[in-house]
Amino acid sequence: MKNKLIMPIVKWVGGKRQLLDEIEKRLPTKFNIYHEPFFGGGALLFYLQPKKAVINDINDELMTTYQVVKDNPTELLTSLERHKNTPEYFYSMRDKDRNEQAFSEMTIIEKASRLIYLNKTCYNGLFRVNAAGQFNTPFGGYKNPNIVNKPVILAVSEYLNTNAIEIFSSDFEKVLKKAKENDFVYLDPPYDPISNTAAFTGYNEGGFDKDEQLRLFKTCLDLNSKGVFFMQSNSATDFIINLYKDFKIDIVKARRNVNSNAAGRSEIDEVIIRNY
Repeated sequence: MKNKLIMPIVKWVGGKRQLLDEIEKRLPTKFNIYHEPFFGGGALLFYLQPKKAVINDINDELMTTYQVVKDNPTELLTSLERHKNTPEYFYSMRDKDRNEQAFSEMTIIEKASRLIYLNKTCYNGLFRVNAAGQFNTPFGGYKNPNIVNKPVILAVSEYLNTNAIEIFSSDFEKVLKKAKENDFVYLDPPYDPISNTAAFTGYNEGGFDKDEQLRLFKTCLDLNSKGVFFMQSNSATDFIINLYKDFKIDIVKARRNVNSNAAGRSEIDEVIIRNY
C-alpha cells in the first residue's frame, strides 16, 4: 500500500510528476533494485516507493538535504519554522553561500533547511546556481509558501528509514557501476537543448553538454550489455533520437515550466527511451 504523503519535498526543474502515467505504463514488469542517478525532486521514486533503491545527484546540497530528512527530520522541521517570508530575509539566506567560510561552518541541518526554504520561496521554485556555484534565483514574493510541510517530511523520512535506500552525491557513471542484471535504472539527465537558447544546466557548476550526453549514451550501452533495464527521459532532438536509434523510443508531450513567461510554457515533445 503506497503512502500518498510520500512525495517530493522540493520542486525541481524537469520534475516528472506530470509524466508519471506515461512512465508507469512503460516500467519493467519486474526488477530487483531501483537506481536513479539524476535524482532531482525524486518524483518517480516517491511514486513507486520501491523497497530497495540507489539514489544519486551531482548536487551535493540536494543529497545532503535528503540525508537530513532521513536522519534528522525533527531538527530540520524546527529549523524550517524559524524562516521568514520577506525579501530581506530571503536575500540574507541566499547570500550565505557567497561567504565560503561562513557557509562551511553551517551544520548540515542548517544547509538542508536553507535549501528547502529557498526552494519554497524563490521565483518559480527554480533551483539555479551561477558559474561560481552560488544560488542566484530571485525572491518569489508568494503570500503563503508551504515552507514547513511537516506531514510530507515525516512520511519521506519514515520511507527512507524503513527501506534499503542508499543516498549518494557522485558522478552518474560512477554510481551506476552498482547496477546489476535485472536491476532497473531510470535516467532523467539535464535535457539536450532544443535550441541554442533553451539550455538549462544551472543545477550545479559545469552543466551537461553534448559530450556528457555521449558519455551517458556509452553508460547506457554498458548497462544494456550487463542485462540492466534502463529507461531515459530526454528532449526529442535529432541528436538524441539518432543516438538511441537502436533502442525503443516513444515520443510524449510534456509541459516545461522553466520559462519565466507563462506564455512560453507550451507543450513540447520529449522522448522515453528503453532497452526492453
